[in-house]
Amino acid sequence: MEENKTNINWYPGHMAKTKKQIIEDLKLVDVVIELLDARIPISSQNPDIGKIITNKKRIIVLNKADLANQEETQKWIKKFKEKNIPAIEADSNQGKGINQVKQAIEKVMKEKLEEESQKGRIRKTIRVMIVGIPNVGKSSFINRLSQKSSLNVGNKPGVTKQKQWIRIDNQIELLDTPGVLWPKFENETVALNLAYIGSIKDEVIEKVEICYNLIKFLEKNYKEELIEKYKITSEEIELIKNDEQYYYKLMQLIGRKRGALISGGNVDDEKVANIVLDDFRSGKIGNITLEKCQI
Repeated sequence: MEENKTNINWYPGHMAKTKKQIIEDLKLVDVVIELLDARIPISSQNPDIGKIITNKKRIIVLNKADLANQEETQKWIKKFKEKNIPAIEADSNQGKGINQVKQAIEKVMKEKLEEESQKGRIRKTIRVMIVGIPNVGKSSFINRLSQKSSLNVGNKPGVTKQKQWIRIDNQIELLDTPGVLWPKFENETVALNLAYIGSIKDEVIEKVEICYNLIKFLEKNYKEELIEKYKITSEEIELIKNDEQYYYKLMQLIGRKRGALISGGNVDDEKVANIVLDDFRSGKIGNITLEKCQI
């Protein structure tokens, strides 16, 4: 399999509309919670959003922390806090980190509420906007935060379609927004990271190409987890390690291990891609952080 340069220029019309709406709705809120994927804290940050929320109080939530490397997640939390941005790890499926998020909202607003109170203005509601790219778990996060199942939760990018307010308690209201990407990915690594976690629909980049690059990354950074998951022996690695198509041979080896074969005993690359991507996205390969924090 040849090495390909991944170039994505993908910006559906509804995302341009969503960005415009977010800018307009910022006037209505006090705090912005930016939901990131703990496995890719940089790649899952929308740089456009970062620019337009500069004047708002901001909280970072590293969601899907249960799928990431715990040590790396703690490093990222420390790094964000060094920039004076509160950061919290969360697992929305299990409810981890939800109470800390509520506490963080109250903490970042405490000074402003006290100032308003001294001026005789009693604020009844803190309004919070949730932003995040597709497939970072916003709906699951909001359902946990509001203790409801009022949103349509799915594992495909773009399930949340329209703006809606959700009351959390008698003090906090949340404004949800559809996931929004940005016009062009200048960095190939960012594009691939987003494809690995499913934030870019699999049709946009060839799924086999995504799988090939993911296996290449995992072999270099999480080799033990990879060979353990697919029961690859040292002898099998030895036979292919000097092959110029080593990573593709490794991908095919995984396919044979998992029975992803077609007639004639050949490996079905598409089936292998589905298996590996599903295993990665569900955490079955291990707790993996794609972007390690450089402190």
